[in-house]
Amino acid sequence: MFKVDASIGADSWSAQWVDEIWHKIIGKVERMNESIGADFPYISDNGKYNREEADWWTNGFWPGLIWLVYRESKVEQLKDTATQIEAKMDSVLTEFYPLHHDVGFMWSLSSVAKYKLLGCEDSKRRAMTAASHLVGRYNAKGCFIRAWNQPERVGWAIIDCMMNLPLLYWASQESGDPRFRHVATLHADTTLREFLRPDGSTHHIVCFDPDTGERKEALSGQGYSPDSAWSRGTAWALYGMALSARYTGDDRYLDAAKRAAHFFLANVPDDGLPPWDFRAPWEEGMAMDSSASACAASGMLELSLLVPKGESELYRRAAEKLIFKLNEKYMAWDDSSEEAILKMGTANRPKNTHVNVPMIYGDYFFAEAVCKLRGVHDTFW
Repeated sequence: MFKVDASIGADSWSAQWVDEIWHKIIGKVERMNESIGADFPYISDNGKYNREEADWWTNGFWPGLIWLVYRESKVEQLKDTATQIEAKMDSVLTEFYPLHHDVGFMWSLSSVAKYKLLGCEDSKRRAMTAASHLVGRYNAKGCFIRAWNQPERVGWAIIDCMMNLPLLYWASQESGDPRFRHVATLHADTTLREFLRPDGSTHHIVCFDPDTGERKEALSGQGYSPDSAWSRGTAWALYGMALSARYTGDDRYLDAAKRAAHFFLANVPDDGLPPWDFRAPWEEGMAMDSSASACAASGMLELSLLVPKGESELYRRAAEKLIFKLNEKYMAWDDSSEEAILKMGTANRPKNTHVNVPMIYGDYFFAEAVCKLRGVHDTFW
């Protein structure tokens, strides 16, 4: 169990320590920019990030990481790279057919980020286009946003989509049109009812009859079983519900985020590195997922802004400790042979795909959490 000691923090996790980590992130991202450039990294294999096609779901995380650093450093080369990546994703919006529900991940951290930082109208248009597509995936009978495009998955929704909803909330704010927000809250309500369990754990996939909206079953997806507890799914629920609470002020979402946070903290090992599924049997060479802790830490810092002072301190200290522990053992600061920042992530253990390797979204969420620890709470979500 992850113990949050209220007596620890002021000295061990000082502002100086956080600033030191942040400047390591700046240096690492500038080096990454030199080697990766305007491309789509996903998984680091043997020290080097691979390259994905323009429609891959993680393609917002690299420009998002760049914008986090650019916001403070104002290095023009970083801005140029992020701008080029955003433009390369235009082909996906134009082709339409490759688009999926993860347009939130893709365009919140690229186009919304650039619009918030620089007021670029083209970026706003791209993000509004992506938001309109996401609304188009809404199933009115089941009150859910369809996840993927395969015909056999027409009634499938997944917990990850909680992190796509901020694109819709943002679109309502920018356009003055409440329909985006309505779809986001209806999907969040379905997630509350059908995904999140009383103990704070969550299903990965829930299948609905696309014609009637009736819930059919839960599937294991990236979890060990339909009733297990995929650790990154818990982090998606935690952070996604906190963001829905921030945008709507709805206490139901706030309570859900708290529930997921407490489940995460009750199950993550004390070194801050969770197994890929909290209920999977332990095995030699267990698949672990540092990205789950990085995402959960950023989510807890979001949550800390929404609760009274006493609770706020609990979530902040928990996030501090998660980042502190990850930094102790699982970073690649001094490893010149490793392009990534955060080690020991797992993309998909059931498919045995990319196990215990760095992943670009682990890098992003770690950097975002450090930004928040430094007092920069404005997010691109």
